[in-house]
Amino acid sequence: MTISSTVFAFVSDLVKQQAAIVIGPGKEYLVESRLMPLAREAGLDDVASLVARLQAHPDEQLRRKIVEAMTTNETSFFRDRDPFNALAQAVLPDLCRKRSSTHRINIWSAACSSGQEPYSIAMSVLDHPLITSDWQVQVLATDINEEMLARAERGRFSQLEVNRGLPASMLVRHFERAETDWRAVPALRAMLRFKSLNLNEPFDLQYMDVVFLRNVLIYFDAATKADVLQRVRRVMRPDGFLFLGGSETTLGLDDGFERVPVGSATVYRPRGAGPVDLPSLASPAVAGAGLAMGALAAGAHVAASGAMGPGAMGSGAMGHAGSPAAFAAGRPPAGPATNGWPWPPGPPRPPGPAGPPGSASPSTGSASPPGTGKPPTRQPLN
Repeated sequence: MTISSTVFAFVSDLVKQQAAIVIGPGKEYLVESRLMPLAREAGLDDVASLVARLQAHPDEQLRRKIVEAMTTNETSFFRDRDPFNALAQAVLPDLCRKRSSTHRINIWSAACSSGQEPYSIAMSVLDHPLITSDWQVQVLATDINEEMLARAERGRFSQLEVNRGLPASMLVRHFERAETDWRAVPALRAMLRFKSLNLNEPFDLQYMDVVFLRNVLIYFDAATKADVLQRVRRVMRPDGFLFLGGSETTLGLDDGFERVPVGSATVYRPRGAGPVDLPSLASPAVAGAGLAMGALAAGAHVAASGAMGPGAMGSGAMGHAGSPAAFAAGRPPAGPATNGWPWPPGPPRPPGPAGPPGSASPSTGSASPPGTGKPPTRQPLN
């Protein structure tokens, strides 16, 4: 039985007020399907009874559960690929040059859901040849849904979840078996910090070099989008980077950002930050196709006018062709252990003492490829 217009109006107003999420007309079925489990959990017959209870006896916990139930938690590892390749091949090299005096980078994954995005970011950083052990990189993961945030902090994912987008090479390098699931290794979890945060309310964060605010604005109305973008821009460094979802933009909402194409990906930068200086030596792609190696080798500048257009993406740069499912079945992934990276990224280094996969190479103190080095230990920022 479909919920009444009165019940629908109450729920949609509540969610709009608390989380700024717009539930448009015609979504009665969505409200009912999301809230029926809560009603049954409370021993009630239907959503109308659940709403009546909240109206008669205001309960902050029940109010929060209703709002959280109406949030969308669709996510996957390295979702859409291009933003993560842009992060690894353009943004991180740019920041490594500009932050060479402090060796500190702060990244924010907003509305992180169950955690696949911040863990994807952290893996991209840990595996990057320019991020060595003397760098302090922290990934802040936030969400309004405390249940999802708790799941993300546990760092434990099912086989089905890792099958969605996580390359087998990264699975075996950054996760370990936990019964039938996969759990992030300590070096990966140490990079992340989790915090409950409502984007619809004022927030005070340390300055961010990179912000992932992907597939979030689509649920807000225009006024809320503009407010959120302004608040995000205030916590970004003047030369920072903002990643949005494929159907999202700052155009017409916040003139303080300018659009900067990077291959087939798009980043937004505070106005005046300028173009992205692509490195002369290609950093590795992290998922599927990467930025065109020729453009990187030429040290091309990606201007805000869109110097790189369609066709700027090269062929796949992943060295491991095997899937997580294949690995779980006992079949090792194909390809070189270096995951297709141009390793080492410069003159050959003296080899350090051999160790087990994921162990450190004390002779260089630098990040090492799989099988010869352990992701460097990071110290959380204050």
